[in-house]
Amino acid sequence: MKATDVRNAYAMPLTNPAYPPGPYRFIDREYVIISYRTDPDALRAVVPEPLEIIDPIVKYEFIKMPDSTGFGDYTESGQVIPVRFEGEEGVYVHAMYLDDDAPIAGGREIWGFPKKLAFPKLVHEGEVIVGTLHYGSVLCASATMGYKHRPLDVAEVAHSLAKPNFLVKIIPHVDATPRICELVRYHLEDITVKGAWTGPADLQLFRHVIADVARLPVLEVVSAAHFVADLTLGLGEVVHDYMGEPD
Repeated sequence: MKATDVRNAYAMPLTNPAYPPGPYRFIDREYVIISYRTDPDALRAVVPEPLEIIDPIVKYEFIKMPDSTGFGDYTESGQVIPVRFEGEEGVYVHAMYLDDDAPIAGGREIWGFPKKLAFPKLVHEGEVIVGTLHYGSVLCASATMGYKHRPLDVAEVAHSLAKPNFLVKIIPHVDATPRICELVRYHLEDITVKGAWTGPADLQLFRHVIADVARLPVLEVVSAAHFVADLTLGLGEVVHDYMGEPD
């Protein structure tokens, strides 16, 4: 193999990458998002500068992705936090747990998604939508929501999805010292919301040493949304380089 071939590689392993090149299209992506009020001090401890916290609110997400370009069929669960960056409102992706190797590898390597392997589920049980997150055998999150109680404005949901998303991409050097530490911004694109609803919801988070979703405790459930959308996961851009800052 020529050195030029190595330079043109986009992912590992060199001769058999774990995922194809992006961008990535998702069809019939099903969301349940429960927004809740949390401890402001706990929130400040996990949201990095220069992002600014708007309110002590966390959005806990369960996302079922049955048709994803290059990634197949998988489910994801995690926490995003409404923030502001240079006057622009968006969300900071704090934690993600999913059950498929390819999007874990691709998400971490390309954008810097904070993904870990776990066992999230989103299922319909009669008149209730149920979301659970297990890390191994341990239950870490449990959510329930009434099924399609009231419609939501699909245009408002699409507008919310189009807001910028922020991540911290961290890649160590071969001696385990920091090499890349960047604030990344990306957008969801070509969004079509096929239906959206709200209803009563509840969320419980349980302490776990590795899947520490309970670090941001549920003080009050504020709202809930259930919707289905087609969208494209756009590629990212670096908006802040932490390695360029003085110690």
